[in-house]
Amino acid sequence: MNQKKSNLAFVFPGQGSQAVGMLAELASENPIVKSLFGQASEVLGYDLWQLVSEGPEAELNQTQRTQPAMLAAGVAMWELWCHKSNCRPFWMAGHSLGEYTALVCANAITFEDGIRLVAARGHFMQAAVPTGVGAMAAVLGLEDDVVSQVCDEVAGDEVVSPVNFNAPGQVVIAGHVAAVDRAIVALKLAGAKKVVVLPVSVPSHCALMRSAAEQFAIELENVPIKEPEFALVHNVDAQSHSSPEAIRKVLKEQLYKPVRWVECINYMQAQGVTNLVECGPGKVLVGLNKRIAKAAGHLSIYDSATLNIAWEQLNG
Repeated sequence: MNQKKSNLAFVFPGQGSQAVGMLAELASENPIVKSLFGQASEVLGYDLWQLVSEGPEAELNQTQRTQPAMLAAGVAMWELWCHKSNCRPFWMAGHSLGEYTALVCANAITFEDGIRLVAARGHFMQAAVPTGVGAMAAVLGLEDDVVSQVCDEVAGDEVVSPVNFNAPGQVVIAGHVAAVDRAIVALKLAGAKKVVVLPVSVPSHCALMRSAAEQFAIELENVPIKEPEFALVHNVDAQSHSSPEAIRKVLKEQLYKPVRWVECINYMQAQGVTNLVECGPGKVLVGLNKRIAKAAGHLSIYDSATLNIAWEQLNG
C-alpha cells in the first residue's frame, strides 16, 4: 500500500539537464523506459528514444525537442520509483518545464497530453523569438533586487529582466541579445562574481514570450486537466493550486513570468518538507536546493545506483 510522507517532496528538472545517452543504463534493465519513449514517439511523429540515445546533441538541445525528451525522462524515472517503492511524496514541484513533468506524475495530465503540450510549448517559444534574437545569462553573487534594478536601467526600448530566481546569489536574466549584453557589463560593474551566457535557443520566462503564451493558452484549453493527486507548487506564484482553471492560468503565465524557485522551496519547507528528491536526469536542482534548504535532506535519482540509495534512505 502506498504511503504519502508529509515531509517529502519530489522535484523535477527542466531544460539544461538533458544529455545524449541519458537513461541508457536504466533502459537496458527496465522495459518501461523505452515503452514510455515509444508512446511519446507516437505522439510526436519521430523516434524520441533514438534522438536521446544517439543525438545529434544540437538537435536534442533545440527547445521543441528538449521539452518532450525531459518530460519523458522525468516520468520514466518516477515510474521506476513507483515500481520500486511504496513511499510517495506529499509535495511536488518542477523547475520551468519540470512543472509539466510534475503534473503528469501527479496524474493531473495524461502522459500523452503532457508530451503534446510541451512539444507545442517548445514550438511556440521558438517561433516567438527566432534563434539569435534572444539570450539568457546566469548571474552569480548579486542580490535579487540589484539584478532587477540593473536590468531596468539598461533595458531601454528592449527587453531584459530576471527570469529564474534559482538560489540565493544565482539569478538568470533573459531578453534581447543586445540588452542582455548591456546587462552583463553593468552587472559585472555592480559586483557580480560571474555572469555566464547560457547555451539556449530561446529567452524563456520573459516578456518576449507573451505571444507564445497567447497561442499556448489555446492548446491548454483543449487538454483535460484533473486535480493533482499530490500538492503541487507552481513556479509563477510559489503556491499550490488544485482547480483546472487555476492550473491553466499559471501554466500560461509561466511562459513569460519568472520562475520563483527559491520561493517554491521555501514554501514547501514552511509546510513541513524536510526531504527533497530530484527525480530525473542530472543533479542541477539538488545543487540549488542545498543552497536554499540547508537543513533539509537532499537526494537525486537518475540511474540505478541513485535509485537504490534513495530507496534505502526513504524506506528505512
